[in-house]
Amino acid sequence: MATSDEINTGSASDKSFEETQEGHEHQSGDKRKRLFSKELRCMMYGFGDDQNPYTETVDLLEDLVIEFITNITHKAMEVGRTGRVHVEDIVFLVRKDPRKYSRVKDLLTMNEELKKARKAFDEVKYATL
Repeated sequence: MATSDEINTGSASDKSFEETQEGHEHQSGDKRKRLFSKELRCMMYGFGDDQNPYTETVDLLEDLVIEFITNITHKAMEVGRTGRVHVEDIVFLVRKDPRKYSRVKDLLTMNEELKKARKAFDEVKYATL
């Protein structure tokens, strides 16, 4: 843990990082609800981890995921219209990272294809009634 002198001499981003870390430590001690535990366990297993990974590992990974989502959301709110996040803002933020950009584009394409398939299915379903 950094001392108050180290925090005071750090940059603004260092301060927010330290404050964020202190907040996570406080939340981790509180048994807060884990949002992505099940999905992260499955992903970890799919990438070669044990079928039942350590809870501490899953919790740490979830903290990192939530921190990433929070940071990208804050950046997206600054890039686009203030106070709103649009898909284009996320695409803009990941445009220089080829892997993230490619994945975002793939997911957006799949989402559009699923919407079209659902719409076609619903039209067929209602036509037969």
